[in-house]
Amino acid sequence: MHTDTERCVRAVQSKDARFDGWFFTAVLTTRIYCRPSCPVVPPKVANMTFYPSAAACQQAGFRACKRCRPDTSPGSPEWNARADTVARAMRLIQDGVVDREGVPGLAARLGYSTRQIERQLLAELGAGPLALARAQRAQTARLLLETTALPMAEVAFAAGFASIRAFNDTVREVFALAPGELRTRAARGTSAPLKTPGVIALRLPYRAPLNPSNLFGHLAATGVPGVEEWRAGAYRRTLNLPYGHGIVALTPLADHIACRLSLTDPRDLTIAISSCRRLLDLDADPVAVDGQLRTDPLLAPLVDKAPGRRVPRTVDAAEFAVRAVLGQQVSTAAARTHAARLVVAHGQEIDDPEGGLTHLFPTSEALATLDPEALALPRTRRTTLTTLVGVLADGSLRLGPDSDWERARSQLSALPGFGPWTVEVIAMRALGDPDAFLPGDLGMRRAATGLGLPGTPAALTESAAVWRPWRAYAVQYLWATEDHPINYLPA
Repeated sequence: MHTDTERCVRAVQSKDARFDGWFFTAVLTTRIYCRPSCPVVPPKVANMTFYPSAAACQQAGFRACKRCRPDTSPGSPEWNARADTVARAMRLIQDGVVDREGVPGLAARLGYSTRQIERQLLAELGAGPLALARAQRAQTARLLLETTALPMAEVAFAAGFASIRAFNDTVREVFALAPGELRTRAARGTSAPLKTPGVIALRLPYRAPLNPSNLFGHLAATGVPGVEEWRAGAYRRTLNLPYGHGIVALTPLADHIACRLSLTDPRDLTIAISSCRRLLDLDADPVAVDGQLRTDPLLAPLVDKAPGRRVPRTVDAAEFAVRAVLGQQVSTAAARTHAARLVVAHGQEIDDPEGGLTHLFPTSEALATLDPEALALPRTRRTTLTTLVGVLADGSLRLGPDSDWERARSQLSALPGFGPWTVEVIAMRALGDPDAFLPGDLGMRRAATGLGLPGTPAALTESAAVWRPWRAYAVQYLWATEDHPINYLPA
């Protein structure tokens, strides 16, 4: 979008927050870059230039605006709607893969050479993987400086910097303030750093509107006891992270999601934030989604009644795949019971001083050793589950933000016991495909029939062509017509 100058100028002059994250405005006279909704008086058109990423702005020598804080914009919705190499690379960079594995590790995950990855990212985003990762590190450093009391050296290494000097130089270059000055400015405001060790409180922005009912209702109603809970108006769950584990509490508020993270190692902050944003589908563009769905006169009343529905996703694709198998042809309550038994038998125990969480969901490696006879499941589903955890554990099936959606579908379909419903629900909620569709789902078919849509899977699929590429969101609107706990915020 950044190449459409006229459209970008209109967005900046109208301070349209819908375009935050889509592009960034760099001002040639002040050498500052802003988000489109920046509250200051818009600069002259002749002094504006536009970039597709904050990293591209920083690489061109611009620093972040202190008023609108463009580094905290919602992520571009493009990366959630696409499964090409650039989109998969961006999702991995947001997860901190470059910091942990370097550019060679990023390229290896995507199946390309480092040169090819750098060329594709430069062509589309104006910055290579190192520059994009550097911008991500700067944002993480700012969060740690403003929301924790960690010593500067610990902030530097937790944010992914290789040295304190690189940390100081980057923060000064990007924010035009020294690290200590950033912390001092935050202390003068309303959000002083938390003194609780390992606890970080922050705001997760999103594009309005956002309807929290089905989003948090679904997560709470299907939550696995010991791993997830709804407490004091917040959805809480445990997190398996590269350097340790964590607990997150997510509270829906009027203009943001309040996020409270408790981490055993602050180096996991980047991937924890990325996982939470993915879980709640916060980088979606609800205006584009709802606009497309409204073109169907049968679906339009549902969209107008409660716009801004998101797709409830997951923090761990492998975990969700296991839970999808456990939920085959059983009720929500039965699926929770089966998952809770696995958690108690194979999950790692943790302490939760602020609530009732007790375990991490077991890893694929831990589940690979389970005894099928100990599972209270039909024999065919035992085979399905053990086959799945086997291929996840040995790496022959990889599910995550870097997955190629169609390739993952083919691999899952080849496993015993994986029908269209299981494959598509994993594509929708674990892989993040916005066009995943469940025409054979019983709730979907009931809702479709009630609206006057075809009730058979083939006919419903044909009728749903007008909803593409947002059929996963149409599923949420159709599910919401039923009186089920997944559609309501818990009391």
